[in-house]
Amino acid sequence: MSRPEFQAPPEIYYGDAEAKKYTNNSRIQQIQADMTYRALELLNLPPDQPALLLDIGCGSGLSGEILDEQGHVWVGVDVAPSMLEVALEREVEGDLFLQDIGQGFGFRPGSFDGAISISVIQWLLNAETSHPTSSPPHRLQRFFTTLHAALRNPSRAVFQFYPTSDDQVQLITSMAQKAGFGGGIVVDYPNSNKARKVFLCLFVGGGGGQQVPKGLEAEGADGEEHAKFEKARERLRKKMDGKRKNIKDKEWILKKKDLYRRRGKEGVPNDSKYTGRKRRAAF
Repeated sequence: MSRPEFQAPPEIYYGDAEAKKYTNNSRIQQIQADMTYRALELLNLPPDQPALLLDIGCGSGLSGEILDEQGHVWVGVDVAPSMLEVALEREVEGDLFLQDIGQGFGFRPGSFDGAISISVIQWLLNAETSHPTSSPPHRLQRFFTTLHAALRNPSRAVFQFYPTSDDQVQLITSMAQKAGFGGGIVVDYPNSNKARKVFLCLFVGGGGGQQVPKGLEAEGADGEEHAKFEKARERLRKKMDGKRKNIKDKEWILKKKDLYRRRGKEGVPNDSKYTGRKRRAAF
């Protein structure tokens, strides 16, 4: 079956019916969650403190739910109105923006502590018109240049994507480097047809001291590799779950409220002696 990005532009492909079908598919939910956990691991954020993250191609908020679980604040952008409508129906926590990422971002410089993107940037490789500004190199340039400006120094951005050739990988990485990013490609389970996943791990700043993480490895036939992959990602999920902050922890709540205020979010409750206080169980 042809991949979605070869069939129609995302705002058309993900109409009302497809957006709901995508969101309610339990297999897609699991895959999306697993890749988001892996992206967070590659993002390598400081432990035990909330970060402000940009979810690029947030869709209906499946990745955002994982960011919520890990105690982070997030802003989501997507080009498909139907996907964002589903996200609103699901009452996701993140702030949502309708945005064609190929036209770049308009966020303040240094706004975000990091960015993730799951199964999105390959859409930028498909030009929709013959106009020069719609060409993949132009759209990638606008995307990476404005994203670089929107990230604080130092920080990371992690993208899971589906390239169809080495030329596509080369184009994407070269445009990211021209925009000022360091980093490179991380391939998990490169010898497995089923478990193989490609991530682009980019660095902003850091004095060149940051190293591209190693991909996850497995040996044996595809069937054995896939079984190992399933076990490995279950271990990863448990590892990430163990890092979750207790939402009733006062220090964590104060940090998150301060982050909301710095973003200019309205209606953030004032701090008081009751902030984070444990409630008595109801009988």
